[in-house]
Amino acid sequence: MNWDTTKNLYIEGDNLEVLKLLQKSYAGKIKMIYIDPPYNTGKDFVYKDNYRDNLKNYQEITSQVDSEGNKLSTNSDSDGRFHSNWLNMIYPRLRLARNLLKDNGIIYVSIDDAELENLKKTLNEVFGESNFIGQVSVSKGTTTGQDANKIGSSVDFLLIYSKNYHSIGLKGLPMSKKDIKRFTYEDEKGKYSILQFRKTGSGDRREDAPNLYYGISDPEGNDVFPMGPGSEYESRWRASRETYKKWTDGDLIFWKRDSDNVFKPYVKYYLEGRTKQIPSLWNDIQGNKKASLTIKELFKSKVFDYPKPVELINRIIGISNPKKGDILLDFFAGSSTSAQSLVEFNFKSELNLKFIQVQFPEKTDEKSEAFKAGYKTIAEIGKERIRRVVKKIKEEHPIISKELDLGFKVFKLDSSNIKSWGGNPDNVETSLLDTVENIKPDRTEEDVLYEILLKSGLDLTLPIEERNIEEKKVFNIGLGALFICLADNITRKVAEGIGQWKKECKPEICRVVFRDNGFSDVEKTNSVQILNRYDIDEIRTI
Repeated sequence: MNWDTTKNLYIEGDNLEVLKLLQKSYAGKIKMIYIDPPYNTGKDFVYKDNYRDNLKNYQEITSQVDSEGNKLSTNSDSDGRFHSNWLNMIYPRLRLARNLLKDNGIIYVSIDDAELENLKKTLNEVFGESNFIGQVSVSKGTTTGQDANKIGSSVDFLLIYSKNYHSIGLKGLPMSKKDIKRFTYEDEKGKYSILQFRKTGSGDRREDAPNLYYGISDPEGNDVFPMGPGSEYESRWRASRETYKKWTDGDLIFWKRDSDNVFKPYVKYYLEGRTKQIPSLWNDIQGNKKASLTIKELFKSKVFDYPKPVELINRIIGISNPKKGDILLDFFAGSSTSAQSLVEFNFKSELNLKFIQVQFPEKTDEKSEAFKAGYKTIAEIGKERIRRVVKKIKEEHPIISKELDLGFKVFKLDSSNIKSWGGNPDNVETSLLDTVENIKPDRTEEDVLYEILLKSGLDLTLPIEERNIEEKKVFNIGLGALFICLADNITRKVAEGIGQWKKECKPEICRVVFRDNGFSDVEKTNSVQILNRYDIDEIRTI
């Protein structure tokens, strides 16, 4: 959808391998990461990594079998390494994910109590205890659990960590209708509430902060000190004399008579722009039942079990205080709740946030409603959910939707497009021929193009323009940052055309990539000289 212009990505594949591939292109670019990893129930564990050959392992797991045909789709609690297997899965993914975060980036991880403590220790190790922001209990809306000897579960947990605690700048929650009712006063600046200027707690004695004890004048010119009637000790004001003067000059001090007809000073707090502190209990979010209904309304059937509420991700995005163009990464995307949340968040804001969804192509059960509806993998459900949400927005808001990025590019993880020589002495002739034609026969130029982007550290959503120069296909990536030509029989005229195109774009830096066997030695030498004349010195061949 909107392939040429969209900045959103959906990547289908093993998230460990995908995270490795994103390291160069997206290092330090991600503002928010939200993940809802497997809860290690013993029934849904499909990430059984083989660290010797992860891609081969990914392909085996796609078929739900190992190299000997044994099923690998569970992590049974009878396994002596039950917790270790889960931690071995999550740890490297968190390490790689941290590299992708901006300095002010935040990661949110949903989990239940089965692996809560282990996950927290792992996050402490990866991100550092000093970067722990908080642990939130999120109401599920229902209580689950059938064991009479255990307490039922009514909440999931959300662990929140920053990359750099001092850089994050969290944003508080919006004021509720109940909160707004407290703002009963109003002036030309708007609605406001008041708070006593005098501090009254047991730890607010004059002796603890003598600079906050001083006299001020009430509207009738009487001296007032921070000591209430009947107090056994002298208290203090909320702010210094200098701050009090600033508040007075700014009309932020409100005088009000008490029941004894004595003036008392208060501080004005205006409603506009005000938020409230983020609590550790989120019981005002519609729970998992509502999340399941959201899926059912979109698909007209229950195609996914245990989705997260859209409202949960909306809140996560909001408190992260994102800026225009920031990216949300979810590498356990599931049914793509986070993508739906971000699209709807963009509709209500002007931030134009982007998403990267990564989902393993886990097969759906043949007896499930999803399979019967034609969805053979979880990834197919996630992609279709985004399409349906986008379609709904376009139908209901045709004008506003034209200003939004409602598309997404889809990529699938695979092996390299370029052949490698295994060094087998029994296969020398075949290996030498492979060096002549080193791109795999079933791969397109576009396949190779995106592999080059990743290896060059360039964003997969950069604008790509295509031209025919001397009947050879040439790609211009990032408005002249990179030119790629993978054709055969390239001549110096192609190089001349690339140089002219570069002159049009005027990029700060420029690189050119050709196929090594795309031209003769003479044409290669001449082409390099021509490109040098256009101040293109970084020329590579594959």
